[in-house]
Amino acid sequence: MTEPLSEHSADVIVVGAGPAGSTTAYYLAKAGLDVLLLEKTAFPREKVCGDGLTPRATKQLVSMGIDISEEAGWLRNKGLRIIGGGVRLQLDWPDLASYPDYGLVRKRDDFDEQLARQAQKAGARLHERCNVGEPIKDERTGRITGVHAKLGEEKTPVTFHAPLVVAADGNSTRLSLNMGLHRREDRPMGVAVRTYFTSPRHDDDYLESWLELWDRRGAEDRLLPGYGWIFGMGDGTSNVGLGILNSSSAFKELDWREVLKAWCASMPEDWGYTPENMTTPIRGAALPMAFNRQPHYTKGLLLVGDAGGLVNPFNGEGIAYAMESGQLAADVIVQAHARATPAQRELALHNYPKILKDTYGGYYTLGRAFVKMIGNPKVMKIATQRGLTHPVLMKFTLKMLANLTDPTGGDAMDRIINGLSKVAPKA
Repeated sequence: MTEPLSEHSADVIVVGAGPAGSTTAYYLAKAGLDVLLLEKTAFPREKVCGDGLTPRATKQLVSMGIDISEEAGWLRNKGLRIIGGGVRLQLDWPDLASYPDYGLVRKRDDFDEQLARQAQKAGARLHERCNVGEPIKDERTGRITGVHAKLGEEKTPVTFHAPLVVAADGNSTRLSLNMGLHRREDRPMGVAVRTYFTSPRHDDDYLESWLELWDRRGAEDRLLPGYGWIFGMGDGTSNVGLGILNSSSAFKELDWREVLKAWCASMPEDWGYTPENMTTPIRGAALPMAFNRQPHYTKGLLLVGDAGGLVNPFNGEGIAYAMESGQLAADVIVQAHARATPAQRELALHNYPKILKDTYGGYYTLGRAFVKMIGNPKVMKIATQRGLTHPVLMKFTLKMLANLTDPTGGDAMDRIINGLSKVAPKA
């Protein structure tokens, strides 16, 4: 492993120790690079999330050597239960060579810490309570060469230096904004709101998704653009929330916390989703989708996870793509680090956005079309009423929504989905 250049300098600085940042730092440290991982809060800390992990995210945890046994506090799930159009369909995760046939549930307040500690074990130097502010730029080239930060309770000003910086600071990504990278308005944006209830449904071994989200508070019932979820946590509570897309007029005009309360009030009483059983306040967070901030590499800065808008537009899943982009970014950085000249290093680093587009670009383009379609209540109504009655079609839809296919040697469904993703523009 590279000797630390000094306490405040490294080969790479990673800003943010969420799933994207910790995964990036883990793979960089494992490859022998000196990595500073800077996290603005202290662990454990709360994040707004559904807490449900698909087999795609599960695969990433296995690759990082995380103990995902039930004894270590992980709850396994068998698949997805879909409710809508008067139909209730239970679909097992597909049987694939590339992904496990189970998902997981874990509260975000200690999920992120597990990944950060794994990065530390691999050799990353983690600073908690490290609030990163302005980037340090080379006056001549505009290239990022480090960051200014405030450290600890005392908010001591410090500077950290590295030839490469990874922005893993989430949707708000102040670092990217300070480097001139703004959000693309032509990309879908979602919002998630969620809370926890004590409930007898806490040990449900399927993730539950409600495709029809009705607002029944006005004179007429209104179908909203989004979905509801119920995930049993296995600890006496359920995580209940909504994911809403910005593809309709309802997005800005409704108070989504109130919509969540109204939706919970329409549930069977014995499930316990009542105000007196709520264990945390309702919290919300943005879901930046489909590469909504680009380029993913510029002037020494790489974007991973939510900072680069890597949330899947089909289903609002972010953790799997945060971790995958972290691994991809780390691979590129490791290869670049081994190049002899600055020009060769830049050539390797500029490959990162291309790799992301090759991996997800076509699929995300399909997802953007899907978001536009379901923003139309008429389309949504037909889809839920007709589509849910065809189990074969729903199996195909599950693979498509969760992005679970075998890239080689898969079945006919896998070949269709992979083929569509290949021919779709990689924007």
